[in-house]
Amino acid sequence: MDLDLVPPAGVGPLQIGMPEQAANAALGSLRDLTSLSDSDRPGQHVFRPSGLMISIHCMRGQLEAIELGRPAAATDRVMFRGLDVFALPAREVVRVMREHTRVQADPEDRASFVAPDLLLSFWRPFAADDEPDEVQGYYFGSVLVAQPGYYDTPAEAEERSGRSC
Repeated sequence: MDLDLVPPAGVGPLQIGMPEQAANAALGSLRDLTSLSDSDRPGQHVFRPSGLMISIHCMRGQLEAIELGRPAAATDRVMFRGLDVFALPAREVVRVMREHTRVQADPEDRASFVAPDLLLSFWRPFAADDEPDEVQGYYFGSVLVAQPGYYDTPAEAEERSGRSC
């Protein structure tokens, strides 16, 4: 299965801003009923047979973020404009993403990157850009799509709420 990242709208049937009950149902629809995982937690996350983890984060009764964890097998892919974000080395993903938008290293974790205009973030536990055998550092381990304001500092959130009045 291919899941397309469409920031900031969502991923597949999971749409940012949808009611929590609908998000839970959409998450459930992404399960592979022929191979249920004991790690699945309704309303939180599912694991597909490929190892792809799909997690939802709801607050105030609505879906505010979707996180996808790197699959172990290529039977599931997470795509952004034709780019398989887990199949390419992290360095290459950043390079290609920069053709579409601004991408910056996370100031608190230099192995991770944020595309703030798209509300996408890419994470890996450490950087091993020149070591393909270090899978956890060579490839991104997860990608997160979020609603506007998700990354705001308290001051930015206050400014955002002041603009909406």
